[in-house]
Amino acid sequence: MSVEKEHFQQIQKLVRWLTVTVVVFLIVTVVFVVYQHTSDQVIEPKFDSKIVVDPSKVQGAPSSEVGYRSKFDSPKRIATYATASRTPLEDLQGTITPSDLHFERHHAGIPEIDPERHELLIHGLVEKPIRLKLSDIKKYPSVSRICFIECSGNFRYGKREMTPGEVCGLTSQSEWTGVLLSTVLRDLGVKPEAKWLLAEGADGALMARSVPLKEALTEAIIAYGQNGEAIRPQQGYPMRLVIPGFEGNTQIKWLRRIEVTDEPVMTREETSKYTEKVKDGNIRMFSLVMDARSIITYPAYPKKIEKGWQELRGIAWSGRGKVAKVLVSVDNGKTWQEAHLQGPVLEKAHTAFKFMWNWDGKPTRVLSKAIDETGYEQPTYNQLVKARESKGGYHFNPVVGWDIEKSGEVYLADIKDI
Repeated sequence: MSVEKEHFQQIQKLVRWLTVTVVVFLIVTVVFVVYQHTSDQVIEPKFDSKIVVDPSKVQGAPSSEVGYRSKFDSPKRIATYATASRTPLEDLQGTITPSDLHFERHHAGIPEIDPERHELLIHGLVEKPIRLKLSDIKKYPSVSRICFIECSGNFRYGKREMTPGEVCGLTSQSEWTGVLLSTVLRDLGVKPEAKWLLAEGADGALMARSVPLKEALTEAIIAYGQNGEAIRPQQGYPMRLVIPGFEGNTQIKWLRRIEVTDEPVMTREETSKYTEKVKDGNIRMFSLVMDARSIITYPAYPKKIEKGWQELRGIAWSGRGKVAKVLVSVDNGKTWQEAHLQGPVLEKAHTAFKFMWNWDGKPTRVLSKAIDETGYEQPTYNQLVKARESKGGYHFNPVVGWDIEKSGEVYLADIKDI
């Protein structure tokens, strides 16, 4: 072979190698640019779920800035109307509600608030009125507290085909982080005649409620964090009031003003609303503490069970303190047995309970009722109606049951028949 021909072949090999190298470089560059462009988006693996794929043989999705749920397990809130959506209690694991599944309740939609411009005014019966930005609030010592928040109107019924979330999904539990209200007020100096405070939100409804100062100074938090991140807009971003055990409407979202007063202000929301008719034409006002209640979340509609051992699961809670016990009946209230409480059992917090049951395949009804550490026992619907002469409304916390048919199908029981 001539020297010229050998040299020519070497040049061809070099050209081919350079070509392959350039092509690979271009491909890598394109992939990198595309990834950089989409890295702030939720990237989900794309494949036909009808085809069985061995994941060990397929390249998975790259990392991303924000996590996502599996497309095969994506619980959603139950949107009942424009001003509320409910937590799907039947889809949750444990007692902490994911932030994006926390129930919503608002009166004029969800405002979009710039935290750099938002201020909290604290005035009234204090020595040093002040306006605080979020950055000022965060300078105070922080605390974190796990507790539930529940709407005072958290109960619906009327048909058999209702899930636990549809029945009483206006309750959710989070770890809230912020500063104790008492810390801020101590810094400002509360005058001796102060007995109440008014909290007001920055939403279009200017939602406002009066709260007894004594209770507020005990546990109330000006919260800016929820489950390890900033409070979401639906829950009051950039700050809200959290008062463990109190009804949800007092825990003002989008908090913009606190006025310390010597008496309740009697706002629209505590006169025309959030009052309860009781016996003899009277009304009950400022019934702020949420009573004990429970609900079985499995088995429940629309699940279907099989004959044999079943683990009954549910949650119980009380605004008065810890849940002391949960009683379960698997024979329509003829007998009651104590369920196992899964720790930690915290004050004013959702507590998970479990009960092992060997279903014999016959139609029956399963029930649960909570008893808190004060001795308060969750009442039946008929007991509530007799005591209040009211068939619904606020703070309605009756025992809830599930009818299990021979087929294993589960439906909401008639609460009037419990």
